[in-house]
Amino acid sequence: MRKSHFDRGRGHSATFWTRVISMNPPLPCLSENSPALSPRTGISALLLGLIFFTLGSGTAEAHEPQQSEARNNSPPVIISAPESLRDLLKTYFQLPAEPIADDIARAAFLRRARQEISELLATEGYFTPTITLQPTPDANLVLEVAPGPRALVTEVRIEFKGDLASDAPERHARIQSLRAAWPLNKGDPFRSPVWEEAKAALISSVSRDDYAAAVIDESKAEVDPASGGVRLRVVVDSGPVFYYGNIIIKGLDRYDQKLVNNLAPFKPGDPYRRDQLQVFQTKLQNLAQFGSALVSVEPDVGAHQAAPVEVTVSETQSQRISLGGGYSSNTGARGEINYGNHNFLGRALRLSSVLRLEQKRQSLTMAVDSLPNRAGRWFSLGAGIDRTSIQDLETLREKVAVTRNQLVGKTETRIGLNWQREDRDPKGGVRQTNETLVLDGQLRYRSVDDALFPRDGSVIEMRIGGGSKQLLSDQSFVRTYYRHQYWYPVGKRDVLFLRGEAGYTFTDSRFGIPQEYLFRAGGIQSVRGYDFQSLGVREGQAIVGGTAMVSGTIEYNHWLTREWGAAVFADAGDAADGLHRLDLAVGYGGGIRWRSPVGPLALDLARGQRDGKLRLHFSIAVAF
Repeated sequence: MRKSHFDRGRGHSATFWTRVISMNPPLPCLSENSPALSPRTGISALLLGLIFFTLGSGTAEAHEPQQSEARNNSPPVIISAPESLRDLLKTYFQLPAEPIADDIARAAFLRRARQEISELLATEGYFTPTITLQPTPDANLVLEVAPGPRALVTEVRIEFKGDLASDAPERHARIQSLRAAWPLNKGDPFRSPVWEEAKAALISSVSRDDYAAAVIDESKAEVDPASGGVRLRVVVDSGPVFYYGNIIIKGLDRYDQKLVNNLAPFKPGDPYRRDQLQVFQTKLQNLAQFGSALVSVEPDVGAHQAAPVEVTVSETQSQRISLGGGYSSNTGARGEINYGNHNFLGRALRLSSVLRLEQKRQSLTMAVDSLPNRAGRWFSLGAGIDRTSIQDLETLREKVAVTRNQLVGKTETRIGLNWQREDRDPKGGVRQTNETLVLDGQLRYRSVDDALFPRDGSVIEMRIGGGSKQLLSDQSFVRTYYRHQYWYPVGKRDVLFLRGEAGYTFTDSRFGIPQEYLFRAGGIQSVRGYDFQSLGVREGQAIVGGTAMVSGTIEYNHWLTREWGAAVFADAGDAADGLHRLDLAVGYGGGIRWRSPVGPLALDLARGQRDGKLRLHFSIAVAF
């Protein structure tokens, strides 16, 4: 019996050379039986011999490097081993760079090979290999590696010390769960990497809840080479149960400690949970006031009854001005100015304002957000003015809103009360001024692998809101909306994208309702092949919003490289006054995709089936 301890050595592959000896043609000579030669004839024969000798030498010398190079491509030692082990040996065992000169060097190489290769094979569970060195007909050597039988796990003992080993039903249940999750069981092939990963996973599971100071007190793998069996034993010392103490904050200068303390998902005296620390750290990192945040608990057994929680933060500049620009085929060229203040009124309130100028839309918005509390809830107060000129419909909207927001995991909810006044002027239609007070609720669930360039996951959005003539509204209505986007990975690079959305506004008449609570379709992220918001209700020469809308997309993205790809797609949708008046417009085409450093770029050429026209859809944004 012996304990196993495995370390991999590192090696390098090399190209080896062999020597080739070539013979020159012999000198011509005269035998005793040769006829007598005259002096002139002798001189001529001698000159002829010298010429042949020179040509022969030059030819041989010209061919010798080529022949030597061809032969020198063959390494002096090659490895013969099962295919499953070749990559391991090729990566970590270093072959000689030069031919082995003599028997002494050969014996030294074989001794090194047996030692290093045996250690490498032991990490894969082969403890009785046979390693020999055999010559080949072409003067090279073959290192033959026969790994022998693979060792199997014959016994697994996982024992516990500390508080976890106490006689309590909940402790027994947890121990059973930990043992059931152990991946290296009796009868499995023994591999050193799996052994190490199993121990790391075990101690991570123990220290996740309650036991911040848990350690592996003892671990060993006893190998019996004769039987090919491995006995595993692990002893975990959980230590005592840890409880949270006070929060100690470092790096906080301009903000009150409440900014940090209010986000803690625990209070002093609660039992330690690693997941809570990670949630706490994520909340702090998401605050605009901090550039970075780190949360930790020192596993000091002496302080387990009130373990201090150490928070280290790095504050960002409290005020920031940024510029941006872009272009979209929906609303044209765009320029914008953003101003943010993360310490508004000296209370860590977040003020954000944006002035955005587009060809078809101009807006100025401002909002103040409160600090999120422990439940992830915060309030917003906002106001804005917005002017649009789209599809011969001009609108001027003023809006004030107060919203309660909450973010829990991947789900964000908003409940808001907003007042809105809208002047609408459709070309050739009736000019109106509409006012409404709306109670609006929104839920958004986001679960994607990459927020900027998603390849797998989905986003779901639902909204419902309405106003009443009895309460500061020109028209009574209830607006409902649903949108679902889904990304499905295909192979290693490609992506299938599906989108569906539907909306309906319940009302006696759409007149008196602002455009935000009605529906139009067409353009990017809707139905390509048609102009932006060109699908709706015709009023005079303008297109205005209707009470019903449906649209959908199927798109396949094929990525040629990491940054560049191509797409084919088909869209369908329409908006109208009532579901029975919907007449789906179909658009289809293809485009180019680019994962640019500033965000995704899409350039699409689509054909609208209704009029047969080709339209270009393009969108990109750049921050300065």
